[in-house]
Amino acid sequence: MQTLSEQAPALIRLSDYRAPAWRVETVALDFDLGIDASELCARLLLRRDPAQDAPLRLDGEDLQLLSISLDGLQLPATAYRYADNVLEVDGAHDGSVLETRVRLRPAANTALEGLYLSGSRESGFLLTQCEAEGFRHITFFPDRPDVQARYSVTLRADRERFPVLLAGGNPDGAGELEGGRHWARFVDPHPKPSYLFALVAGRLEKLERDYVTADGRPVQLKIWAEADVIDRCHYAMDALERSMRWDEQTYGRNYDLDVFHVVATNDFNMGAMENKGLNIFNAKYLLADPDSSTDEEYRHVEAVVAHEYFHNWSGNRVTCRDWFQLSLKEGLTVFREQSFSADMNSAPLKRIEDVALLRRAQFPEDAGPLAHPVRPAQYSEINNFYTATVYEKGSELVRMLAGRLGRDGFRRGMDRYFERNDGRAATLEDFLGALGEANDTDLMPYLAWYGQAGTPRLKARGHYDPARREYTLTLAQHAPGVAGKEPRPPLPIPVKLALFARDGTMLPLHLQGAASGNLHERVVVLTRTEQSLVFTDVASEPVPSLLRGFSAPVILECDYTPAELALLLGHDVDGFNRWEAGQQLATRAYEDLRDGDATHALHAWCDALARLFDSEAIDDALLADLLTPPGEIELAERETAIDPQHIHGLRQDLQRHLAERLGADALYRRYQALAGHTTIELDAPSQARRRLKRRVLELLHLLDAEGACLLAAAQYRDAPGMTDRLAALAVLVRGHADAAAGALLDYRQRYADNTLALDKWFSVQAQMPGEPALERVLALEKDAAFTPKNPNRVQSLLGAFVRGNPSGFHRVDGAGYRLLIERLITLDSLNPQVAARLATAFNGWQRLEPKRREAARLAIAELAGHVGLSRNLAEIIGNVLNH
Repeated sequence: MQTLSEQAPALIRLSDYRAPAWRVETVALDFDLGIDASELCARLLLRRDPAQDAPLRLDGEDLQLLSISLDGLQLPATAYRYADNVLEVDGAHDGSVLETRVRLRPAANTALEGLYLSGSRESGFLLTQCEAEGFRHITFFPDRPDVQARYSVTLRADRERFPVLLAGGNPDGAGELEGGRHWARFVDPHPKPSYLFALVAGRLEKLERDYVTADGRPVQLKIWAEADVIDRCHYAMDALERSMRWDEQTYGRNYDLDVFHVVATNDFNMGAMENKGLNIFNAKYLLADPDSSTDEEYRHVEAVVAHEYFHNWSGNRVTCRDWFQLSLKEGLTVFREQSFSADMNSAPLKRIEDVALLRRAQFPEDAGPLAHPVRPAQYSEINNFYTATVYEKGSELVRMLAGRLGRDGFRRGMDRYFERNDGRAATLEDFLGALGEANDTDLMPYLAWYGQAGTPRLKARGHYDPARREYTLTLAQHAPGVAGKEPRPPLPIPVKLALFARDGTMLPLHLQGAASGNLHERVVVLTRTEQSLVFTDVASEPVPSLLRGFSAPVILECDYTPAELALLLGHDVDGFNRWEAGQQLATRAYEDLRDGDATHALHAWCDALARLFDSEAIDDALLADLLTPPGEIELAERETAIDPQHIHGLRQDLQRHLAERLGADALYRRYQALAGHTTIELDAPSQARRRLKRRVLELLHLLDAEGACLLAAAQYRDAPGMTDRLAALAVLVRGHADAAAGALLDYRQRYADNTLALDKWFSVQAQMPGEPALERVLALEKDAAFTPKNPNRVQSLLGAFVRGNPSGFHRVDGAGYRLLIERLITLDSLNPQVAARLATAFNGWQRLEPKRREAARLAIAELAGHVGLSRNLAEIIGNVLNH
């Protein structure tokens, strides 16, 4: 049997980076498009690095080579070699022109990488996905981001079957051909790497809008989708225009082509792709309407549209030198996207949402066998590094830099970065250097954050001297070490802090050794392993509010009393830290219940929230978040031997105590008041009411399941939009209500032709807690709407089950693990990227309690021994098993 170690691919190391020996100055691509077979003639103008004596080698995978010529002469078979996904050509020199013709098979491409068919043979359309290394599946090319060329693309196809022909760049002609065919040409004046190439061909409808940039350039905005969903693209168009205006005003960045195309598809491995001038979106992040989209999905559409547009500068005009620098574009653009969303909506709620995602997705990644630095030192398969660490933690590192420099300083630094690196493939050193030089400061110490895995811990302890009226705050940092290596040097950790009196008022900060001023909040940067801060003229022992706004991605350890956390929960004016105090207090309460100890934290948490529940001064959306304790994944991080079913039960008990403290009468009154003002509007107050109504209904179900299910059934029936409908359905399904079956049947029939709405139907059932979920998943796999070939559908069922339902997936009998490995083998043969992402559900299996741990180990080992795993899945399973 071939073992996983025997089939593991070679490692690619950052330390081995060398500039390309051959570059491409211009590339002309000429496509003859068809569903079963497409042919492409590529003409490359080559440039050679005179300092390197290396043969011409081009990447190429799954390509049928039809012809090859160099400088106009057909090459004999002895003049080139095509093996192991590399084409090596003899006789090339600086200025040579290489022409190749290849045949592609889009309909057979189930990996959705390169050129493929989205949808059915009869009505689907052709499109491409080239990031990270998909262009080599289209033609022979030095497929690396530091090879930037100017592209001219000509598309030819049958007009009736492919009436719309699109590629990146500006339109440069179109016309008719014999036999009912037509052509279109696009030219991109900006050099770009091959991963930003894109084309689309098929039957699509469009929305159009004229736009004029801040520097006076007229631009046509066009969103394309299939005819049955084009009317659901209006919100995305509005979001695109908001994004463009925001980037002009906030960063001074203007769009730089005559047209901007955006295309929606249901068959896409990622969320969206920022191809220059032709963004391609997973339809779930572009389509929106009140009947089938939740409030959260509207926010996601706005955020992802912004993210891909912002890439036009932070990713396209300035790209990354190599894939080790991936966070240079992704982490930076996530930060820009988050800042935009905060400006468009509620900044505190956005910060809570972002940190909650970080803790739910990235902290466990950082603590398990799949941990890796934001800039990894090596990889086998780059597609496996599109992770929460690169994106979300990468964003937090940019946020630290922005906080360190201030708004104006960060803008100066970004101007310097864009101007200096426009048209270049940059590194993290280029980024930090530009920001630092623009502000006359050295930011290179922050590079250490990019090079180490694991989440640092920040320990805080305070001491008050009443005689001296001094408060000493000592901060100490500790980074998780690596066995056999020297302890890591300290990191620069910005700590935004404030002090509160025991009556809840903020105190002026008089920091010894710092400039005086009437400050109530300040940022100190911890640069040593331990530092002490002395605050003078403090009348009584204060309560510190630390890491305000989550100023650094660390785990805070501070010996707060329950009363101190309750004080911050009730009075902190920083919305994030108010929520954070509630999360810490809820975690303490959970531990009280788990350990059977005194319940001081539980009472403090419930009492503080009861006071806020009766207050009219707090925003409904923030209150909903405050009433929600940490999730099961976050609570599992507090355990040494994880029993997901036990954690689920304890969390339910925790929430039941809260519901009892609030009281059924108060919950019913609040629910009725919120229901009486329910609308379908998207304004902030309306969304906030829906958010709180969902939370109140969930709490009610813990007190009075029968009464809450009656409310949920009525809410499902009368819901004006998807937010209320899905919230009600979730309560019915997770509560095993008698009305659940009828509601599910109604939903299935109502949305039979709505792909994205059906995804939610699969997910809500896959997340049914406990052992019954597995049987439900097996039944849903037999539904006519389920297909393993569609990434969204796979994630909505299997992904929701293995990643979003710990108590259902981690069965003590190991049945969930066996299901996953069986499905991974099937999926790996269809779409290795989807299989690899699902396999990350095994991250952290070593911390399960013994029975589950052994069941997981056996399942993972069985999969590792399977013959013929893709390099995507082999790398994930190898790391999970062997670390």
